[in-house]
Amino acid sequence: MVQQWLFKTLMAPFALIYGLIISLRNSFYDSNVLKATRFNVPVIGVGNLSIGGAGKTPHIEYLIMLLREYIDIAVLSRGYKRKSKGFNFVNIQDPVSQSGDEPIQFKRKFRDVTVAVAESRVTAIPEIIKFHPETSCILLDDAFQHRSVKPGLNVLLTEFDKPYTEDHILPMGRLREWRSDAERADVIIVTKCKEQLSGAERLEMSAQIAPLEHQHLFFSKYTYYPPYLLIDGRRRINLSADMTIVLLSAIASNEYLVNYLEGIVDNEVVSYKFEDHHYFNERDLETLKQGFNHVENEKKIILTTEKDAVRLFEHKAFIQENKLPVFVLPIAVTFMNDDGMKFDNLVKEYLLNVKN
Repeated sequence: MVQQWLFKTLMAPFALIYGLIISLRNSFYDSNVLKATRFNVPVIGVGNLSIGGAGKTPHIEYLIMLLREYIDIAVLSRGYKRKSKGFNFVNIQDPVSQSGDEPIQFKRKFRDVTVAVAESRVTAIPEIIKFHPETSCILLDDAFQHRSVKPGLNVLLTEFDKPYTEDHILPMGRLREWRSDAERADVIIVTKCKEQLSGAERLEMSAQIAPLEHQHLFFSKYTYYPPYLLIDGRRRINLSADMTIVLLSAIASNEYLVNYLEGIVDNEVVSYKFEDHHYFNERDLETLKQGFNHVENEKKIILTTEKDAVRLFEHKAFIQENKLPVFVLPIAVTFMNDDGMKFDNLVKEYLLNVKN
């Protein structure tokens, strides 16, 4: 506790400088000194105030599954940590270094959906429309801070256990903008809620966030499904209490996942955690193999996330050669109570109003 207080005290001047720069930039957009571009095509932005871990990818996938049956949609991402530059359409055979892990994940799961990457969203959207004029809606991944494009519907995510209302701006905390910048959101979703959320807990969080009159507040959680084998997606297993799970993850936060797994298995979850979007190398896999081999329980598996699986699949030869049972844990967003119906209707109403 003392160390945490000391760290925040030392970082306070740097946070103030960073915050002033962000405030100045946002004031330019608010006063129209810098122009935010609106497009005729409906644009839905999904992002968060923090540096990661709120669940942008599964919530984008929720929107894809909600809309793809009715309209042609496209997903636009910057392709974080990709080694390519400029605007590119994502193909299922792209290496991770070409397009980034999340865009490839979107494309491989939803092959009929257009997925593109670009540093500049404002120039990328016309390119999407040029090559795919049938596009009826564009989903912007991690775009809350990218104000050069003004979404018609701005969705802000925040974790139940780590809400932005209790966080501080970088580097004191994890916020990329001030808490007050949440006012730009049309929708706020409290993510990663516990399995059973009491009415009192919901009211307390609602009071803490205090949504404005124009804002809609929803609550969501993750639902996990039986894992499938990385090298053969047709093979699935059910997790059981007598298993030992060796977890390999390189995501912003794996606490929610670890808590879920600890609620299933009786044995300790052996965790190998790397920084978000980490590119696995053979040394990482050798360490993983040794750790897995040291687990005495014969009923053991290696488990990873869908996002990590995209990067891990590039080491398919190593995994096959060493006969490592690497399974991938599918994930989906589930809204609490009747929030799903209300959120779906809100999105559909927005799209209908834009068309009209």
